[in-house]
Amino acid sequence: MTITGAHVLLYSPEAEALRAVLRDVIGWRSVDAHDGWLIFALPPAELAVHPAESTQHELSLMCDDITATMTDLRGKGIEFRGEPQAMGWGVGATMVLPGGVEVLLYQPRHPTAI
Repeated sequence: MTITGAHVLLYSPEAEALRAVLRDVIGWRSVDAHDGWLIFALPPAELAVHPAESTQHELSLMCDDITATMTDLRGKGIEFRGEPQAMGWGVGATMVLPGGVEVLLYQPRHPTAI
C-alpha cells in the first residue's frame, strides 16, 4: 500500500473568492480540474494526533515569521482575528478567509517533521 498525498477540503459560500485568494494572494500553484474548479498544490505538510472527547479535524498553516507573514497578508486584504497569541507550541492568529472560513496561521515552536 502506498499513500501518495493528502487532499484538504475547504467549504465556503464564497468559493470563487476563496479560490482567488489562494491563487492570487497566497500564491499557491493550481490545476484546473474542470470549468475553473481549481485544485491547489499545498506546501509540505505534517499530521499530528491529539487526544479529545470527540472526533474532529482542523487545518493550520505554518510560517517562519508570523509578524512578517501577517503584515504581508494584511497588505493583500486578508483579515485576522486579533494579534498573534502565544500558544505554548507556537505563536498563532486566526485568518478569516472569504465566506468566513477560519484557518489558524502559526509559527511553530515545536520540532517539525518537514
